[in-house]
Amino acid sequence: MQHDDASLLERLQSLDALAMHMPGHKRNEIAPYLMALGAALDITETEGFDNLHQPQGVLARSMELAAQVFGAQHTLYSVNGSTAGILAGIGALTTPGDTVLVARNCHMSVIHALRLHRLNPVFLHPPLAGGLPIFGSLPVSVVVDALAQHPKARLVVLTSPTYEGVLSDVQGICAAAHSAGAAVLVDEAHGAHLGLGAGFPSGAVAAGADVVVQSLHKTLPSLTQTAVIHVKEQHIAQAVARGMRMFETSSPSYLLLASIDSCVRLLAKQGPELMARWRAALDAFAQAVSDLRALRVVSLGEKPGHVWGLDPSKLLIHTRPAGLSGPELAQCLREQHGIECEMALPDTLLAMTGMGDTQDTLLRLAHALVEIDRTLSPGAISIPMPWPISETVLPMNPATTQPWQLVPRAQSLGRVCAEMITLYPPGAPLLLPGERVTAEVLQALERARMDQSSVFFERGSHEALAVVSENMSNL
Repeated sequence: MQHDDASLLERLQSLDALAMHMPGHKRNEIAPYLMALGAALDITETEGFDNLHQPQGVLARSMELAAQVFGAQHTLYSVNGSTAGILAGIGALTTPGDTVLVARNCHMSVIHALRLHRLNPVFLHPPLAGGLPIFGSLPVSVVVDALAQHPKARLVVLTSPTYEGVLSDVQGICAAAHSAGAAVLVDEAHGAHLGLGAGFPSGAVAAGADVVVQSLHKTLPSLTQTAVIHVKEQHIAQAVARGMRMFETSSPSYLLLASIDSCVRLLAKQGPELMARWRAALDAFAQAVSDLRALRVVSLGEKPGHVWGLDPSKLLIHTRPAGLSGPELAQCLREQHGIECEMALPDTLLAMTGMGDTQDTLLRLAHALVEIDRTLSPGAISIPMPWPISETVLPMNPATTQPWQLVPRAQSLGRVCAEMITLYPPGAPLLLPGERVTAEVLQALERARMDQSSVFFERGSHEALAVVSENMSNL
């Protein structure tokens, strides 16, 4: 018999019952790939292993421990990443027809939630970070003004930290929203580590956000696709749980659940120690690259304009002043030093660090950057192109149901878009259904094509955009 304090992984490892249940491999490693993928630990909901969608045993206790570790009132687990948490969280805090204030640099899952829950978004546009082709922080003043203009707004949604590590004043935003009767949901997918140890900023849970969605796998030692949702109020947590039953698989992977449970237990026992080791490794990296002449690590220099704070774990390298593109630096690191970075964009390269990094791994990156930097010459800092701000002509949901057609990109100027066009990473929407196609949008698309950046089209492509039929829009 299992002890109540046994971890989910320990329970799986000691399981010896004959499996007359799913999955079909029956924990018998009948093919080599099953052994490599850990099929011996892959089960369905059986006695003693609890049920993610109605947790009462080991998973319920694990979520209670997670809430303690992260300082939350209530914590739920997701094996469908932060995406499912965002879909459920936004639904739990709104009703159809509500006005929602949304930072435009949101992930595409936020847009999907707005459409699914039939909400009316008002987009708030963070400024670009000074001299960098990335979004800065969402100013509290912008939220205050938007709440004054839209007093019936029910919810504020923002991303902090962003993909590149830019933090907003979440505490100030929460105070402004709550005083106006609005809730706050923070997409903190990239910030599950915040507030867990000295040397790192605090996060959105401590700032008072109503729902905080975090991806464990992005920075903490957990498998890809694992996430948590932190909720302040019990009735909202219940609504989020109902939403997760709709948006999450009804057959959750116990490999992923064991990963979440084990990660939480590790943080409970060694979190401060592991965070201190990570911080020390980052400090060693900073010291090793202190003499870079051409390349610039953004988090180590003077804080850019329009940036409230930065996550030190994100090593965003500005390459353009060195006369180098992000993809060129990425290729050099890959081919000459065996280092694969997270993201390469025209002017920047992002190296993401995590709790699994050590001083050795970060010094290896530092030494490679120093060696490459010696071959470069400092140059002028280019001015990034501003993010296009598009005019909304039709509400988003009706625009997706109108008759539409594909037109060559050159002929789409001035037409009403009938699809979401997303630049990824970071997954922010460039154009939404119902917005007018402008010259600035077309220029951004052309630059993305030339730079070989990833662009996701729902209906069209670089060559032809989906627009609302002219006889329907009359525009």
